[in-house]
Amino acid sequence: MRRVSLLALALALGIGVYFGPASSEPTLGPGPKISVVAVAHPIPTHPQYTKVDSIYFKDLIPKRSNGRVEVKGSTWTEMNITGYEIVRMARQGQIDIGNAPLTYIAQDVPMLDAADLAGLNPTVEQARKVFDALVPAANKELERFNTKIIGSNPYPAQILFCRQPLTGLADLKGRKVRTFGPALNDLMTALGATPVSLAYAETYVALERGVVDCGITGSGSGNAAKWYEVTTHQYTLPLGWAVSGYFTNLTWWNKLDPAVRKYLEDTWKELSDRQWQFGGVELTQDGIDCNSGRPSCKIGTPDKDSPMVEVKPTDADRVLLKKLLTDSVLPSWVKRCGAKCGDVYNSVVAPITGVKYTAR
Repeated sequence: MRRVSLLALALALGIGVYFGPASSEPTLGPGPKISVVAVAHPIPTHPQYTKVDSIYFKDLIPKRSNGRVEVKGSTWTEMNITGYEIVRMARQGQIDIGNAPLTYIAQDVPMLDAADLAGLNPTVEQARKVFDALVPAANKELERFNTKIIGSNPYPAQILFCRQPLTGLADLKGRKVRTFGPALNDLMTALGATPVSLAYAETYVALERGVVDCGITGSGSGNAAKWYEVTTHQYTLPLGWAVSGYFTNLTWWNKLDPAVRKYLEDTWKELSDRQWQFGGVELTQDGIDCNSGRPSCKIGTPDKDSPMVEVKPTDADRVLLKKLLTDSVLPSWVKRCGAKCGDVYNSVVAPITGVKYTAR
């Protein structure tokens, strides 16, 4: 009955992710209760929070643990933060588990940018392989901050939302583009655009007022934040995936009862698998469809009043993106991160991506 009820709940909420066999569900036997403080995703209306994380926090984790584990879940805006503070908050014990894009945390741990450099991963499947391969090296670096990664998620393909028409990357020259993280800054600069670092929650107003001409975010994320109301064109070339980690306080994690720790570890592995399918695959296309006002929009909100123009990526821009990654984005990251990062990249990432770093 539990498997049927959970599957029905998922379908009712529009989750198109696979629920594995009942025997694989993480469970926990009777024992002392614990409370977990978790902060994930930018806004409470984001589909990856409402349709995945919050279901785990409010329903699945308590039920499967026989009521032993209670999760107090919230989002960045509810905590009045931008996401850049997640690892610091976890380190200080203000939260137990926090979620943020790796590039946000890369200001403190530059190695993390290697998983999702602008132009690195043309597909979400490759992005997952790169992330998983980098976790051991990333967690070694995170030890300095008394934190570790216990799970992950991508956001939908990071695409361009623009106020004016565009046909490709070359049209960004001279435009002000909302970015997040140094790798996207490097890419926009190489294209002749002016990168403007803005928090996700601030970008709608910046687009509305013309402070920026374009903004980069996930197709479904932009839909959730109603960017379609203040932009006219979406260029659907994936510039990245805003690959994110679930970071936990290492001291708190290691002090957990081993059975509880194993339960949470297995739970976040399952949650991560569902997020990669839902956020990376399903929400990517649904966001594009919803922004375009198509009937195939099922998860987000269809833009019926002023459907956006979808501009599909060209082969020439795919080639250009890879060239800019090799010539600008990758070398700039190694310069910030240090020669050791170039070595880690070439040993861990390059065999997956086929793009090697060469010292200059």
